Amino acid sequence: MIKNNSRILKNISLFTFIFLGVFANSQTLGSRLEKKTLALGEVVVFRVLISDLQGKDVVSAPKNELLPFHFEEVKDSINKKPDVYERTIEFAVFEEGKFTIPPLDFKIGGELYQTVPYEVEVINTAQKGDVINDIMKNKEVNLGVQDYWQLYKWYVLGFLILVALIFVIYQIVKYGKRRKDSPVVMTNQTLKDLDQLKKKKYIENGDYRSFYVELIDISRNFITKQYRIPADVLLTDDLIDVMKMNNTISQENEKVVEEIFLRGDLVKFAKTFPDQALMENDFENIKAFVKRSSKDLEFEKLRKDV
Repeated sequence: MIKNNSRILKNISLFTFIFLGVFANSQTLGSRLEKKTLALGEVVVFRVLISDLQGKDVVSAPKNELLPFHFEEVKDSINKKPDVYERTIEFAVFEEGKFTIPPLDFKIGGELYQTVPYEVEVINTAQKGDVINDIMKNKEVNLGVQDYWQLYKWYVLGFLILVALIFVIYQIVKYGKRRKDSPVVMTNQTLKDLDQLKKKKYIENGDYRSFYVELIDISRNFITKQYRIPADVLLTDDLIDVMKMNNTISQENEKVVEEIFLRGDLVKFAKTFPDQALMENDFENIKAFVKRSSKDLEFEKLRKDV
C-alpha cells in the first residue's frame, strides 16, 4: 500500500514537472472588445494583450490597418515591453448592421497566433422626430465699428480695388481711342496713305483711273474721320451739299474737294482723260487740304466756344 502511494506521488510530480515545463516557455494571447452592440458612430476600444513574451518579437498588421475596412480606426497605439505586448485600437462604425472582426494574425517569435473572432452589431439610436437641442444657448455679442471692419475689410478693399481697376482700364481705352482719332494722328496717317499711293506710280504710268479711285477713297476716309461727315457713304453731289451746310470745312478746302471729286467721277466713267500734270496738281492739292484740316478744326472749336 505504501509502495502504491509512493508510485502515485511520483507520477503526479512527474506530470506537474512536464506541465510546468511546457507552459513555462509559452505565451498567452488574449483580446477584449469593450462592447458588442454599438451606436452608429460610437467610438469603442478593442485590446490585444500578449504576456510572457520572454523578449520575443511580435509582428502584426501595420498601424490603422489591423481591422477590416468597415471599422474606422480612430486611434491605434502599441505598447511593447520585453515581456508584454499591448495593442489598443479605438474605432467606430458608420453603417448599420452586423459586422465581424475576424481572427487577427500575430506572429510571436516566428510562430503564428490568432485572436478569437467577434461579431459587432451597429444600431442607429436616433429616432424619427427626435428634437435636437443646442448644448449651450447662443451668446449675444455686441459688435462695434472696428469689429465689422475686421469682418468685412477684405471685401471692402477688394471692391475698391475692382472699381479703381475698372476706372483705370476705362481711362486707358478712352485715351487710346482719343489718341487714335485725334486730328494730328488722322492727318499723319492720311499723309502716309498718300505717300503709299504716290509710290504706286499711277501718275507716271498714265493709269489715271486707278489713281483717282484710290485718291478719292483716301480722301473720303479722311473726311469721315476728321470732320465727322459720312463721306464714305454719300454720293459726290450729296457730299458737296453736306460740306457747304456743315461750315466745318473752309471754303478753300471745300473747293479743292469739290473739283477733284467731280473730276474723279468723270474719270471713273471715262468722260475725261487728265494728263500727268493735272494728276500731279490734284495729288498736291489733296495733300495740302489734309495738312490744312487742323486749322479748320481749330477754327470750328473757337467758333463753338464763342
